Amino acid sequence: MCLIFCDEETRELERKPAYGKCPHCGGKVEILDVETKSRCCFLFPVCFEIKRKFRCTICSKRLVLKYY
Repeated sequence: MCLIFCDEETRELERKPAYGKCPHCGGKVEILDVETKSRCCFLFPVCFEIKRKFRCTICSKRLVLKYY
C-alpha cells in the first residue's frame, strides 16, 4: 500500500527565548514549537508531529543542538 501525501499544514504553537547566542552573528536564540499535519490527498490527517526548533532572532539561521 502506497500513500501519497498531498498537503502539509504547519502551525506555530509557542515561541520563547533560549539560553546562549548564535555562533554566526552573536544574536539571541529562540525556541519554536511547531505542529505539522500531513494529509493524504486532502481526505484525512495521517501524520501529526510536534517539533522543537532553535533559531537566531537576528540572522534567522536554524541552529542544531549537539549533545556531548
